[in-house]
Amino acid sequence: MDRLAYRVKRRLLGKPLTTERVSQEKLDNRTALGVLASDCISSSAYGSEEMLRVLVPVAGAAAFSLLMPVTGAILLVLLLLTLCYSDVVMIYTRAGGSYVVARENFGPTIAQIAAVALLVDYIVTVAVQVSAGTNAIISLAHLVGGGPTAMDHLQLPISAGVILFLAYENLRGVREAGRLFALPAYLFMAAVGLVLAVSAVRGLTGGLPRADLHAAGVIPVGTPGNGWLYGASLFIVLRAFANGGSSLTGLEAISNGISAFREPQGRNARRTLITMSCVLGILVLGVSTLAHFTHAVPYRDGTPTVIAQEAHFAFGGGVLGTAGLVFVQLATALVLYTGANTPFTGFPFLASFVAEDRFLPRQLTRRGHRLAFSNGIIALTVVAMALLLVTRASVDKLVALYAIGVFTAFTMAGAGLTAYHFRRRERHRRLKIGVNALAAVVSAAVVLIFAVTKFTEGAWLVVVVFPLGVWALTRINREYRREAAALTTIQAPGADRPHARRHLVFVLVETLDLATIKALRYAHAVRPDEIRAIHFAIDEAHARRLAASWEETAATSVPLELVECPDRRLRHAMVELAGRTTEDGATSLTVLVPRRLYTNALGKLLHRGTAEEMAKALEHLPSVAVTILPFDVSRALHSLEEGRDPQPD
Repeated sequence: MDRLAYRVKRRLLGKPLTTERVSQEKLDNRTALGVLASDCISSSAYGSEEMLRVLVPVAGAAAFSLLMPVTGAILLVLLLLTLCYSDVVMIYTRAGGSYVVARENFGPTIAQIAAVALLVDYIVTVAVQVSAGTNAIISLAHLVGGGPTAMDHLQLPISAGVILFLAYENLRGVREAGRLFALPAYLFMAAVGLVLAVSAVRGLTGGLPRADLHAAGVIPVGTPGNGWLYGASLFIVLRAFANGGSSLTGLEAISNGISAFREPQGRNARRTLITMSCVLGILVLGVSTLAHFTHAVPYRDGTPTVIAQEAHFAFGGGVLGTAGLVFVQLATALVLYTGANTPFTGFPFLASFVAEDRFLPRQLTRRGHRLAFSNGIIALTVVAMALLLVTRASVDKLVALYAIGVFTAFTMAGAGLTAYHFRRRERHRRLKIGVNALAAVVSAAVVLIFAVTKFTEGAWLVVVVFPLGVWALTRINREYRREAAALTTIQAPGADRPHARRHLVFVLVETLDLATIKALRYAHAVRPDEIRAIHFAIDEAHARRLAASWEETAATSVPLELVECPDRRLRHAMVELAGRTTEDGATSLTVLVPRRLYTNALGKLLHRGTAEEMAKALEHLPSVAVTILPFDVSRALHSLEEGRDPQPD
């Protein structure tokens, strides 16, 4: 009969999928665009707003003009990275993205920089996307309700609930997650497209309103004296550019999740990547352009968001306007929430690949009940939840941790491809080297800009985590290599022959019952040189009764040996006895520990299990082997109830 934990898991997740189904759990291009691109295209919902958060307090109204050239610079970086990653997915068709590129071109140790970068990025992405999605919901309540509402206090609970829901759905498997999470990406594209179209019509007719830059709750707006010519220094522009870099996060998701594509994986991944980049470019440019004309300004607490204000300006009031606003905000929230699903696809694939290289625990390579990498999904959920709690689900605080990881991965991918093409004589070699080298340099510049300009706002944490993370991964790898070197050192031919001249078996006796008889029967079956039944006399009265019953029974021919244990340290006494027995170096010892199994809850409550504790105490001793022999007490009870004599198996 299946254990209770397995029955619960089967009820929650569905029937288990066989390993042969792995090849069937793949995504077509349309589904892949929705599942893997949600993170990327949904970044357009807050990328322009994060730029304005830097520009508006210093440049005032001039910030909306300065926003456009900064957006243009972001789009040029997008073009470079799209060309770079189009190369990645065609050459490296296994999950891992920049990690694989770095490993193949720079070796496994250097590749851990990319591994840490991607793992950190995935963790932060979950927290950022979910928090931004909740902001979209709260913004809707603000604009429909005419001001702050009770939902303002639900930011953290809602975000935490969404993360748990995403984890649950992904534990159910890739196909189910794909069907569930593909649609919101298309709804968001349609929603923003509708906002842009309506805004264009209203703008041409002179009916597009502007935001009040001095409304209650907006971030402080710079005065004209601190505007474009005076306050918009290079440092401020670089900070805005760094914040705007958050619009490009998620671009690497397709290369990291390429294993989820159908064959031919490289071609399908490249088509999806190019489509995703084009959509992202249009959305980022559209949102920034609307902000330029409407002067939609960020609020201190993050709500209502810039994109929510733009939808409100586009649709206006009335029933139709409210319906349009509701559609846009719900689509935005859904795509942001499903954008947080992308790490649940990419993180486990990447973690399993790094674990195969023995830089992460091997448990991350195992597929779970529904063929998903369950351990990776659970690890991602736990860390992302912790990050969410620490930052109180604040998008502004999380963005400070965001772009360093992903742009470090971009740098490693560009540098790795540059090295790849440099070693080969192929068509368009110089062009490929130039594009990838430029992508690497620009990405490295963004990392540097972000680390410097956002250092005091939380980027210092990522700067500290990176070297610690790389050290931890290399330390795990060193331990695995040391263990492998120790375990695979095979001696001369015939090394499997026993070196001990004498073999003893100890049967640990708690009481004379069927479990003990089973252990003694097994001891005879292995034919040792000597069998000893050992009882540690913790309770003297019980020991005397046991010795007396042992003398009277004809069930066993092995004499009982009582070992004094006055300090009641059972495990310590067992270790000392085993050590004395094998100290001559010519004796091997097998310790048989009967274990009584109780399937009912009351039986488990009334009886403590010491078999595992005894085995653990002895496992470090040389020349000592421990075998736990289970005996099903419930089966014996059932036999007795049916009028049959229980047997020791």
